[in-house]
Parts: sequence; structure tokens; C-alpha cells
Amino acid sequence: MVKENCVKVIPLGGLEEIGKNITAIEYEDEIIVIDAGIAFPDEEMYGVDIIIPDITYLVNNASKVKGIFLTHGHEDHIGALPYILKQLNVPLYGTKLTLGIVANKLKEHNIIADCELHNVEAGDIIDLNSLKIEFIRSTHSIADSCCIAVHTPFGAILHTGDFKIDYTPIDGSVMDLERIGNLGKQGVLLLLADSTNVERLGHTISEKSIGKTFNRIFSTAQGRVIVATFASNIHRMQQIVDASMMYGRKVAFSGRSMENISKIGIELGYLHIPEDTIISVDEIQDYDNNKITIITTGSQGEPMAALARIAFSNHRRIKIEPEDLYIISASPIPGNDKLISKVINQLFKKGANVIYEDLEDVHVSGHAYQEELKLIHTLAKPKYFMPAHGEYRHLKHHGDLAYKLGMEKSNIFILETGQVLKLSDQEAKIDGKVHTGNVFVDGLGVGDVGNIVLRDRRQLAQDGMLTIVVAIERESYSIISGPDIITRGFVYVKESDELLKEIKEIARTEIEKCLENKIIEWSVLKMSVKRAIERFLYQKIKRRPTILPIIMEI
Repeated sequence: MVKENCVKVIPLGGLEEIGKNITAIEYEDEIIVIDAGIAFPDEEMYGVDIIIPDITYLVNNASKVKGIFLTHGHEDHIGALPYILKQLNVPLYGTKLTLGIVANKLKEHNIIADCELHNVEAGDIIDLNSLKIEFIRSTHSIADSCCIAVHTPFGAILHTGDFKIDYTPIDGSVMDLERIGNLGKQGVLLLLADSTNVERLGHTISEKSIGKTFNRIFSTAQGRVIVATFASNIHRMQQIVDASMMYGRKVAFSGRSMENISKIGIELGYLHIPEDTIISVDEIQDYDNNKITIITTGSQGEPMAALARIAFSNHRRIKIEPEDLYIISASPIPGNDKLISKVINQLFKKGANVIYEDLEDVHVSGHAYQEELKLIHTLAKPKYFMPAHGEYRHLKHHGDLAYKLGMEKSNIFILETGQVLKLSDQEAKIDGKVHTGNVFVDGLGVGDVGNIVLRDRRQLAQDGMLTIVVAIERESYSIISGPDIITRGFVYVKESDELLKEIKEIARTEIEKCLENKIIEWSVLKMSVKRAIERFLYQKIKRRPTILPIIMEI
């Protein structure tokens, strides 16, 4: 077989969706993977906890995969690693904080001992055979973020990861725009860039501006201040701590991920808090309310997170008290608006004061607005462009932005997940598609819930279930017990007595017809009963419950 002399870029997730970011770059006998994230289920995915990418293509080419290279430590970029590494044990490369968060996840899954983790710093280059992977310092809503440049025989492929251009970051580590500019001078073959906020005009606000807002709010707070934010946003956490210390408050962390990441941040030197400032949630009762700050999870309104449990009085250790001030320092991920509204409404009902993004500047985005995207395009001067990280409308708008900046339409590629973009000296083209998709994680089950199971769950949730139990004597071909009916989520039995009598009669009639014709095959009996009752119920009440005939032979 003749080897193709081209580089392949294969997005296995993260396009036409928010989350599940994972991209493979392949040249000859080497594949490198950038990120391995999860997505969160929508309302229709009953019982599903998280969604991970289908990596069948990588598993089938396992001998080629040289490593997974991580841009930063957010769940939509690292969350799938514990599941993927069980199928594909390859080295991981990432910055100190990113790998600190990953290591904690791998410990929880009891696979840390089998994994190979390589700490890198911005500026480091990993040499493979034909490919070189360079980490370039970036700024985002989590510390230690990087862009990744993959140096190929045809030129550099620059993957921005998630980024914003913050000229005054909390840790002082500004994005290395100079290196991106130098790459542009040398020649960037392909740019893959974050498209999340492409619809927003202007520039993002610096993270540092939030600190001023916190200081002002804390200066007038009479009781406890409870701040819900993303656990991974260590810079936000630091500013909350700084405001607390300014006004003599102790700080407690609530929520498993908040406790874990704050501990990692302190251990690795990213979060600076004097020991005597931190207390446990159990100790908050030992201090006056105006001397307490609680930093908690649940900024997205997640029902099981700490903030929702506080709001609905389900938290074992934190109860709403007079003069509590709740700050929701986050913006809703698409689809979470209703969850957050429920929590805010409940907090107000219980008498708490609540500050959120619509009222105060308590959150800034970690994703670049249009002017920042324009700057990256202008510095990188890519030959080809592929929008990444966003729903289809984001990808489309980002493609249009590149066109307005002077790029030819034929050099802009809006891909679907699984499509293969082939790049060579002469041309770039979309050519072929690999197997991709969603793998649902439900409890400890990975991949055992598919579209058919979800369809059944949706139907059960919408129309309920009706079970018909009948006992038949094989020798006499007669019904000796039943039909009896059991319903769940269908109708209230006492008020629907006549309807259930009719269903029983239809079931009896169908079974007796089959028995008169000496048919006692279970599959035929069940199907006859099922179809007859389905027809009747749809004509009568326009519902389609799940019907389960149970036929016993005696």
C-alpha cells in the first residue's frame, strides 16, 4: 500500500457541540492526540452522567498513538482521560497544574500507578520521530493553560486550545503572543482556534477586574458570603480569598471538587492562602457570620452540587441564615439556564440575598471575543483555517471572520466530527471520515447505554409503562389466571378503572383468539396483545405507553 504524504487532522469530538474536545493529528506512523474531554448530558439523556468520545479509531491504531497532549485542566478537555487510558495506555503531557488535576482523577479511578505522566512547561518541545509538539503559554480561566503547536514536515499546526488574551492576568503570566507571531513569520500551515465567543464584539474583560467587584461587595456584607464558582478557576478563587482576608474573614471550601482542586492549588503553589485563614465547613459555627466566606461548587445549578443542596435545605452542614449573601460567579453553560434559575429563585424564597451576572460584574469569560480572535489570526497568518470548540453557528461565524480578515474561502474548513482534513505542500482537502460518536457513562457502566436504551427511557418518562400478566395452561389452551394489569407512570388506577377494564378485555380477547387457533408461541401471543392495546390506547387517549405482556405457562 502506498503511504499518503500528508498530515491528517481528525477531530474526534468538540465540533458542533460544547465539550468533548479531542483532536488527533496523524503523520505516517505517528498520531498525537490533543485533549480528551467530556460533555454533559442534556435533559433528554435520562440517567446519563457524562458523555465521552468514541475512540475506536485510536484503539484500532494504538501502535501509532505516541501520547495525549493537554492544553489545560478543564473537564471538557481532560474529563475523559480515566476512561480513555483504560483502553489506550499512552503517555500524558501537560503543565504542572493540569497534570495535578489529572492525577487526582486517575487516583479516584485506581489507575494512577499504570499511567505515564510527563510535566512540561510553556516553551518546552517534545520531539517525536517526524512531529514536534511545542507548548506555548496562554491565558484562560484556569492557570497553566497552553496553546499547542505541532511542527510537521509541511509546517506548523497551531491549536489555540481555550484562550482569552488577558494583559493583566492574576499570576502575571501573559500569553506568549511573541511566539505566535514568530510562528506566523515562519509559516503556520493550519490554525485551529477557539470559537466559543466569536459572536461577541470587542475584548474580554481581564480577570483582575473581578477582584475590585469582590472587594466592593465584601466591604458591605453583613453576614456570611457564599460564593459559587467553577472549582478549576483558581485565579477566581484567589481573588475571593484576597477579598475575604481584607475584611478579616475565614475561608471554607465546600463541595468535593472544590476541596480537591483548592488542595492541589495550594500544594503546587498556584493558590496562596495562609494556613490560619482556612477552616473546614464543620468549623464555621465557631465564628461570627460576618467573619465567614464559603467557596462552593454548584455555579451551574447542578442538583447534587453544594449550592443546590443549600438552597433546597438538603445540605447536612450549611443552612441558609439571615443576612447571608450568595454570589454566583459564573455564567451558565448552554443548557444550564433553567437549573441556575431554579437555585436562584429558591435562595430568594428562603430570604437570602443573591448576586449573579445580570446584577454585577462577578464573572468574566475565559474565551476570546472577536477582537482577540482577530489578533491571533493576524499574528499567526495561517495558510489554512479550521474553526474548533463550538456549536455549528460558532464555527460558521468564525469561518466568516477569517474570510473578512482576507483568507480565501477555499482555505477555510468547517468540519464535522470524524471528518479527515488532509494537508500537504500542495493542498488541503476534506477526504474521508473515521468512526466517531458518543459513549454514555451511566454509573459504573461505560457504553452499555445506547440510543435504544435512551429511547426507551424517554418513552417511559413521557407515557409510562403498562404490564399485562396472564397465566395459560398449555394442555387445555386456556387462560387460568389474569389478565392482570400493573401500571407505572401511566394513569392513576382508581380514577381510570373503566379504562383498565377495557384494556383487560382486549388482552383477554387477543389471547383467546390465538389459543383457539392453537397458537401458544410466546412471541406471537405477546405481539398480538401489544399491538391491539397500543392501537386502542392511541385511539382512546392519544398515548403510547411501553407495553410489556408477561405470559406464563402452567
